[in-house]
Amino acid sequence: MKKLTLLALTLGALSVGTGCHRNTREAAKDDVEETGEKAKDKAEDAADATGDAVEKAGDKVEDATDK
Repeated sequence: MKKLTLLALTLGALSVGTGCHRNTREAAKDDVEETGEKAKDKAEDAADATGDAVEKAGDKVEDATDK
């Protein structure tokens, strides 16, 4: 009887451990994807800001040369 109980406990612990590992791996994958999306958004924002700065500088140069 003790052997069956010990076997059942061992198998239960192994199956729970496997499930936790899978969940941890999936959570880590989700975190990486979220971080990638945030980095992409930041890069797009920086590109937009750079484009705006270049456009403003071009307008200033154009205004200065028109006078």
